[in-house]
Amino acid sequence: MSRTEDASVDSPVIAAARRAQEAAAELAPQPRTVRDAALLAIADALEARADEVVTANAGDTAAARAAGTPEAIVDRLTLTPERIAAIAADVRDVVALPDPVGEVVRGSTLPNGLELRQIRVPLGVVGIIYEARPNVTVDAAALCLKAGNAVLLRGSSSAYASNTALVAVLRDAVASAGLPADAVQLVPGEGRESAHELMRARGLVDVLIPRGGASLIRTVVQESTVPVIETGTGNCHVYVDELADLDMAVDILLNSKAQRPSVCNAAETVLVHEAIADRFLPLALEALRDAGVTVHGDEAWQKLGKGVVPATEDDWATEYLSYDLAAAVVPDLDAAVAHIRRWSSGHTEAIVTRDTGAARRFVSRVDSTAVMVNASTRFTDGSQFGFGAEIGISTQKLHARGPMGLPELTSTKYVVTGDGHIRG
Repeated sequence: MSRTEDASVDSPVIAAARRAQEAAAELAPQPRTVRDAALLAIADALEARADEVVTANAGDTAAARAAGTPEAIVDRLTLTPERIAAIAADVRDVVALPDPVGEVVRGSTLPNGLELRQIRVPLGVVGIIYEARPNVTVDAAALCLKAGNAVLLRGSSSAYASNTALVAVLRDAVASAGLPADAVQLVPGEGRESAHELMRARGLVDVLIPRGGASLIRTVVQESTVPVIETGTGNCHVYVDELADLDMAVDILLNSKAQRPSVCNAAETVLVHEAIADRFLPLALEALRDAGVTVHGDEAWQKLGKGVVPATEDDWATEYLSYDLAAAVVPDLDAAVAHIRRWSSGHTEAIVTRDTGAARRFVSRVDSTAVMVNASTRFTDGSQFGFGAEIGISTQKLHARGPMGLPELTSTKYVVTGDGHIRG
């Protein structure tokens, strides 16, 4: 009987998971040089076979347009030779990153003479369920391979032809480097049932990482029996304190909201201390208007600015991912913290203040993945944090929290070395 729950051992998804488990066992002991060689082979193969990937991608984009998909989404789906070259360059960047496998997290010699080491080891089989962008296929595979993991990729049906072509390139490159091709697999099937089987493949898949919108993440978290690292939605806040530098606050708010509004670390709500509202709101409204941002404000914002849309409770809970911003005036820092604790998704919050005491209180009381002091929320990012790359941004509190780089794609094990030691 299969070790999985509610899944047939004969299904293509479970068969793929079993192959991945075998590949993971073969991959784990390989030295960095072998894994890096496979990544370099992937980068070279992507460039050499760009035409076949672009041809497959053209079918996906044509189908998306025929279905009335917004052009912005079609653009995210589109692959060009230039974009493929950039993806290949990203893979080469991963090669240059430090290898987490085998790193000694801590070690000591115990009083009885035993030598104790805790070392990083691959997670094993990592499943990725994601939406839209086919570049994620390569990014996820490269990071998982670098950390010694086999990967099962379940992209969206809208990119199925693109992902199929990309995975064919990846598998051939991995095999050419002497590693098992099954270390990289596209999960068979385009329907929901294949994703459901992947979520139920407990015992074969070691961890699932969902990347996408709130609905996808919620479904994976609620339905999976495989352990999940939850990458969260970003209902991020900027709080402008009474002792804020107003010009700085405008710059930080504008960057947090409008520099790239469609990403999870973009600000969705601004909270302003009432003591500076009459001075700050006109400055902020002018800058936001010039940037094309629609403000959904409370009564204080509506009184001070034309064109402000009345805010509802839904606005406080919304991750807009657009040029929209919820806005409120609060009586003090404690009220701002209370609002954030109620409505935040736990991603990133920022305070703008010259009061170091207020900054310390905010940092200690806000329970989110990242807290910025006088800096944009847009800095919550693996590359910005100096990690080189990330698999996603986790908003949970177990195993990994925040931008997930290579170390977060590993677990640990203890190695205990003795000299005939026995326990009395």
